[in-house]
Amino acid sequence: MLPRALRITRPQDFRLVLRRGRRAGRRRLVVHALATSIPRPARAGLVVGRGVGPAVVRHRVSRRLRHLLRPRLEALPPGTDLVVRAQAPAADATSVELGEDLDAALARLGLDHHGSGSSAAAPRLTD
Repeated sequence: MLPRALRITRPQDFRLVLRRGRRAGRRRLVVHALATSIPRPARAGLVVGRGVGPAVVRHRVSRRLRHLLRPRLEALPPGTDLVVRAQAPAADATSVELGEDLDAALARLGLDHHGSGSSAAAPRLTD
């Protein structure tokens, strides 16, 4: 499980990232990213809707994504907010496939978790 400090929990924060952030889509998921000027660790939120499958499948996909996100969040620039939306093909995906899609989306946004990404790829939001 992600610690509370690393989770996006407020609906208005989800909306802000979805509306103002950059996005990179893959077959199984879409990643929205927004760099803010708030001095706090990177956070993530998940959107796994009914289109992914019944509750058991949605929860399995959520658990896999949370597990994959934790080490990647630690490598992102402070103040980065991510929202990961699972698509229907995520229901049949393995953890490895989800991880590959997540890495590819983060790299496309310039936020690859290996530290070579630039936070300049995501728009800045002043508070």
